[in-house]
Amino acid sequence: MKRISMAILAAAAMAASTAAHAEGDVAKGEKIFKRCAMCHTLEEGAGNRIGPNLWGMFSRPVASVEDFRYSQAMQEKAGEIGTWDEESLDAYLTRPRDYVPGTNMAFAGLRKESDRTNLIAYLKEATGAE
Repeated sequence: MKRISMAILAAAAMAASTAAHAEGDVAKGEKIFKRCAMCHTLEEGAGNRIGPNLWGMFSRPVASVEDFRYSQAMQEKAGEIGTWDEESLDAYLTRPRDYVPGTNMAFAGLRKESDRTNLIAYLKEATGAE
C-alpha cells in the first residue's frame, strides 16, 4: 500500500513540475528581460527605444506600434504571424534573424528553451496579456 501511495505521489510531483516548467518562471524571465530592456519598454504608454514598446504585444497585430518604424521584413512577416503567441515568439526568440530574415533586431537569440519559456512567461505578465 505504501509503495502505491509513494508512486502516486511521485507521479503527481513529476506532473506538477512539468506543468510549472511549461508555464515558465516569471522571476527568471524578468532577469532575462534585462538584456532586452536596452531596446524595449514594457509599460503601457511608455515610449519606444531602439525597439518598439511591448505593452499589449499578445493582443495586437505584430508590427503595429504606430510610432515605430519596423523593417520591411518584419512588416511582411507580421501578416503571417498575426499576433504573438507562445509558439511564434519562441521561434522568433530562438534566432530572430532566421525567423524574420532581414529584421533590424540585432539580438542573436536565446539558445536555451528554458530561457525562452521563462522570458515569455514574464512578457505575458508584464505586458498585460490576459
